[in-house]
Amino acid sequence: MGAARATGLTVALALLATLGSCADAPGAPDAPAPPPPAAATSSAPSTPPLPAAIGPHGPTVPEDPVALAGTIAHAQDVVADPARSPAEVAAAARLAQVAHEELAFHPERLAPVLAALPPRWAGVTERTVTAGRDLLAMARGRPGDELPAWRIVAPLPPDRLRAIYVEAEGRFGVPWTVLAAVNLVESRMGRIASHSEDGARGPMQFMPATWASYGLGGDVDDPHDAVLGAAHYLSANGGASEGGLDHALKRYNNDVRYVRAVRAYAEVMAADERAFLGFHAWEVYFRTTAGRVHLPVGYDEPRAIRAVDHLARTSPR
Repeated sequence: MGAARATGLTVALALLATLGSCADAPGAPDAPAPPPPAAATSSAPSTPPLPAAIGPHGPTVPEDPVALAGTIAHAQDVVADPARSPAEVAAAARLAQVAHEELAFHPERLAPVLAALPPRWAGVTERTVTAGRDLLAMARGRPGDELPAWRIVAPLPPDRLRAIYVEAEGRFGVPWTVLAAVNLVESRMGRIASHSEDGARGPMQFMPATWASYGLGGDVDDPHDAVLGAAHYLSANGGASEGGLDHALKRYNNDVRYVRAVRAYAEVMAADERAFLGFHAWEVYFRTTAGRVHLPVGYDEPRAIRAVDHLARTSPR
């Protein structure tokens, strides 16, 4: 952020988990746009079961476009339903997360899925998948054999986080949905409680010098202080106005793909505030040569470890 660093983006291999930003590095060219959705041609099933447990690799989603559309639609319906329990909403959100991430990794599957989705969810899916593609395009290299030296913690409950975003918006004028989207991209709403490879810290990923200028004397690792610091920084760079928001986000991470991704997630939440509950439930996964690996709350490794060793130790026998 501001004074800062090039974004390492090893974390983007964590299936769109975080980016580690706060940089004034050279910008990158626009990523190609996804193919336009085809006209709807089929009806997707609407009642696939929600996963009972996350498992070492996360939920499994179908490859067939109509079946995958049914999975996404059902999951999004559950998240949007205020009568559903928090546990049901979280399970549905995690299922949608993996479905959207699979489409980000396999964009050739997107058009037929969009064609099979109800219009209400086609736009949300397109925005979410396109944001994921932009973040993936920022990543360096290919998946490796190791899992990162990260510590994964439980985020604040959604009502408490939402209250912090709203407080920050009231003080600095930056929309709460933008602050939530930055928090999602930077640390999966605070789940990744580790320094970035470039030294950025806290749930909003501040470089020390930038925090000293904009952190309001708070604790960079405290969610409340970090969100207010991010709002302060974005506001100082024009983020309190629609016309200045792109510039402010580009100061946060100097890449147009980052700007587009944050804006896309924020737009989804602005259109339906319950979408925040879905994003809040997103888990941390890391993509390796052993496949997608779930890093649950309690994962705490001081050094990188081989994915196969972690899976052997944690997978059910």
